[in-house]
Amino acid sequence: MSAILGESLLFPQRNGPQIRLKVFGDEFYSYQENDEGYSAIYDADLGLYAYARLLGGMLISTGVPLSELAPAGVKRHLRESQETIAAKFEQRFARNSASRDGAARVLGRSMGLLEGRKVNQGKILGLTILVQFSDVKTSINPADVSDMLNTPGYNRYGNFCSVRDYFLKMSSGKLDYSNVVIGPITLSHEKQYYVEHPLVEETLRAAAKSGIDLQQFDSKREGYIDAINILYAGKSLYQGDYIWPHNGIINIMLGNMRAYFYMLTGLGDDRTELSIGTFCHENSHMLCRLPDLYDYGKRDGDFQGSAGLGSYCLMSYGNHLDDGKTPAPICAYLRNLAGWCSNIVNLNEAGEYQANHGDYDTVLIYRTDNENEYFIVENRTALDLDEHLPSSGLAVYHCDIFGSNEWQGGTPYHHYQCGLLQADGHLDLEKNRNEGDSSDLFGRIDGLALSHDTLPSSCQWDLSESKLIISNISEPGQVISFRTGPVKSTRAARGEAVSAALINDNDPQGVSSVITLSEKGKISALRVSLDITHTYIGDLRVELIAPSGERAVLHDRKGGGNDNLITTFDSESKQELKAFLGLPSRGDWTLWVADLAKIDTGKLNRWSIELDLEASSGSASYDAAPNLEIPDGDPTGISHAILVEREGMVQEIKVSVDISHNYVSDLRVELFSPGGKRAVLHNATGSGKPDIVRTFESKDSPDLAGFKGQLLMGNWIMRVTDLEQRDVGRLNKWAMELSFLE
Repeated sequence: MSAILGESLLFPQRNGPQIRLKVFGDEFYSYQENDEGYSAIYDADLGLYAYARLLGGMLISTGVPLSELAPAGVKRHLRESQETIAAKFEQRFARNSASRDGAARVLGRSMGLLEGRKVNQGKILGLTILVQFSDVKTSINPADVSDMLNTPGYNRYGNFCSVRDYFLKMSSGKLDYSNVVIGPITLSHEKQYYVEHPLVEETLRAAAKSGIDLQQFDSKREGYIDAINILYAGKSLYQGDYIWPHNGIINIMLGNMRAYFYMLTGLGDDRTELSIGTFCHENSHMLCRLPDLYDYGKRDGDFQGSAGLGSYCLMSYGNHLDDGKTPAPICAYLRNLAGWCSNIVNLNEAGEYQANHGDYDTVLIYRTDNENEYFIVENRTALDLDEHLPSSGLAVYHCDIFGSNEWQGGTPYHHYQCGLLQADGHLDLEKNRNEGDSSDLFGRIDGLALSHDTLPSSCQWDLSESKLIISNISEPGQVISFRTGPVKSTRAARGEAVSAALINDNDPQGVSSVITLSEKGKISALRVSLDITHTYIGDLRVELIAPSGERAVLHDRKGGGNDNLITTFDSESKQELKAFLGLPSRGDWTLWVADLAKIDTGKLNRWSIELDLEASSGSASYDAAPNLEIPDGDPTGISHAILVEREGMVQEIKVSVDISHNYVSDLRVELFSPGGKRAVLHNATGSGKPDIVRTFESKDSPDLAGFKGQLLMGNWIMRVTDLEQRDVGRLNKWAMELSFLE
C-alpha cells in the first residue's frame, strides 16, 4: 500500500481543468483539501470539485466549485466522523480484498513479515509493463524506465540511484533485483474509466499475447511470476478503487505461469517525473513481504490514526521524501527481518559502541527478556539516502514482531511493531501531529540519554524495566559513538607511577610500586594500565593490591615468548577486578610484578589506575537578572546563559522565570542543557494573558524530566522567542534549583 499525508497533487475534472489538492489517506479511505484548507469533494453533477460541508458526520458537496469563493459559514479542515470513516473503509476493503493483497496490513503475521511467497535474496527478474489509455498516452519509453530500474550509478532527473542499486544497497548485495520493461500497451478505455473498473487483468492478458517468455520471471521455478509492475501513463491518480497506487493479488494463469502479486502506480507526465520511491515501497511488499509501518487509520482493530514510523522508513512515509527521488532507507528493523544483516552487534554487553552511517549490513540490537521484543539503534544522520529526513542523529526503535503500527496506544497488548523513541518525548508520531520533526533523533548528549526513568524511556511495553541505558552520544555524523550500560560517574580518582624498576630474573620477591589516592568514595568501576618491558611475558605474574589488602591477579604467566606487557585491564571485562567494586578508594594501591622463571629479565616502566566512584547527592541554586528586551516577531529571540562550574549529573530541576509581556501566547520559552538537550517550558499558550511569572518543576513537566542524567557543568541557556508581530516584552530574571549526583 502507499499512503500519503498532505501531498499536493493534480486531479482531473470532467467539466474543468485539472485542480491541485492536498491528499490524506490511502486507496481505502482518503480526503482532500485545497491550498486554503477547505475540504473538497468531487461533485458528479457539476463534474467539478466543490467545497464540502458536513451532514450527519459525512462530507457532502455544497454545490459551489472550488474555483469560486468559499460559501459563507463553510469551515476549513472538516473531518468525517469515525463511524463514517470506518464504514467507507470497510466497504472499499471488502470490495477489493479479493484483488488486493489482503495480508498487506501493518500486522506482520509471519514473524514480523507479511504472509506469502518471498523472493528477497538472490538474482530476481521482474516484469514491468507500461500502460497507456485511449485518451492519455505516454511519451516515456521502455528505455527510460529500464534505466531508472536497472542502470548502475543511475542519477537522472534527480533520483538518488536506480531501483536495482537501492535494493543492492539495502540488502548489502543479497538481493539483485532487475526488470524487463515492455510496452506501452494501450488499454481499451479512457483513463478515468479505470478509477472504478479493474485494469490489471486486461493489462496482463495483453502482455501475455505479446509473446514474452514469462518463465524467465520465475526464479524459484515454481510456476509463479516473481514480480509484476504496472506503470500507467500520467501522474498517479489518488482516486477510486483500482488506480490508486497499490500492491495486490490477481491470481490468474497466463499459459503455464501464475500471475499473483503485482503493483500498480503512475509513470508521471514525462521522464523528468520518473521517481524510484513508490516503486521501491511496493516492491518491498511484493518481493520481501515487508509490512507497512504507517497507520491506515482502521485496520487490525484500531480506529485512531497515527503517523507510525513517519518519514524514517521506506515502508512508512519515507518513500515520498524528495518527491520520491531520494526515498528513506528501509529501517534496520525490517532489514534484519529480511535476513539482510550479517553483522549482529549485541548491545546487552555494557560498553562503548559505534553506529556507522550507511552500514546496512549491521544491526545494533538490545534484547529484552521477551524474545519478540527488543530495541534497535541506528545512525540516521542526514547523509545520502537520509539527506531529506526531518531530523538527524541516532535513532532508537522499540520493536515487537507481534505488534502493529496501527496500534499507537503503547499498551502491553496493543503497541507498534516498530516505534521510534522520539528524543523530545513529545510522541508526535503516535499523536499524528507530523511525520517527523527536527527533535525526533538523539543528537549529542553528554551523560544519560535513555533509561527506564527518562523521557522517552527504555521500558518494555508492559512498563517493566528493560535495563537498556544509553549515554554519551556523540554529534551526528558518519560515525556516532555511544555507550550502553551504567552511566560512568563524574567522580573519579586517578594516579600514575613512573617507576623504572628492574624485574629480576626468577625472583619470587618481585618488585612493587605504590600509587596513593586521596579521593574518598566507593569504587563503581576501575581500570589499570601497564607498561612493562620483558623478553618473555610468560614468566610474569602481576597483581594489584587494594588499600584494604584485597588482591587481584591481572596476569599469570600467559603469553609465552611474546615481548612486553603493554595493556589495560578494566572491571567490566576482567572478572578478578570486580572484587574491588564497592571498596573504599582512598589509600595506597600497590602493583606487584614478579619473574617466576629463569633466563629473561625486564622492567616495570610505568603504570596507572583510574577509579570511578559512586556518586553522592548535592544541590545548588543559580539565578540571573538579564533584563533583556524580547524582539517582536523575531524567530531568533534572545538567549541568556547561566554558567554552572560544578561537576555532577542532574536528577531534578526547578526553573523559575519572570517575563514581562502583554500577550504571552506570542512567546515560546525554552531551556537548553550544556549537552544540548531542550525543554520547552511555554509554547504560545495563554490566550492573550500578560506576563509569565511562574516556576516549572521536573515532576510536572515531561520536558524538564528529560534532563535527568544530563551533565551539570557548563552553560545552561534560557531562550525566549516572540513568534508574532505587535507585542513586546522583557526577560527580567530567571533561576534554577538543581539536585544532582556528584
